[in-house]
Amino acid sequence: MSGGASRRVDSLLKAAAIAAFAAGVTCLAAGAWIPIKAWAAQLLIDAAWRREHALSQIAAPWPWADTRPVAKLTVGEGTAATTLIVLEGSSGRNLAFGPVHDAASVAPGALGNSVIEGHRDTHFKMLRASKPGNRVTIEALDGSQSVFVVTDVRIVDSRRTRIVLDTDAALLTLVTCYPFDAINPGGPLRWIVTAERLRPKPALASIRRIN
Repeated sequence: MSGGASRRVDSLLKAAAIAAFAAGVTCLAAGAWIPIKAWAAQLLIDAAWRREHALSQIAAPWPWADTRPVAKLTVGEGTAATTLIVLEGSSGRNLAFGPVHDAASVAPGALGNSVIEGHRDTHFKMLRASKPGNRVTIEALDGSQSVFVVTDVRIVDSRRTRIVLDTDAALLTLVTCYPFDAINPGGPLRWIVTAERLRPKPALASIRRIN
């Protein structure tokens, strides 16, 4: 091979290597953008939540938002707990920013089944470790808290299974896509975590001792 041809081959190899590197960087950036956006959005949503508490009025997370924070969700206890602000409205756009409350269901903590959905690869990836007996806490805008205990964890086919909303007990149903490590998004399978609200302990009546 002549010197000129060899140089052309070297140039082509270098160009191919640069193109491969650029493609790799682009893929990594695209993959990182989703969790970065999810994390940044939670900061803005948390600020809106605190404004609602302080001012007792609706506070949008950003000026053009068509949603608002409606509850604070804590999954787990202690240092292993994950706390997230829940947005109203289960649209795909809202799901990109945080877990969302399905407006067709009751408010979190109310009598009936309250449904909260989240993405399996960002906000709700921690549901993978859920098991019966785990605690879940919901804080409402008025500061009241409801504590739930997980009673069931299962995988369902969304084409054949519907979540019952009208229940006699106060339930919380957390929903995300399954499997957690799927390469392609979507699919009919769902990971369903069902929790039932614990009844508050009755206050102990003071008893006066009579001699």
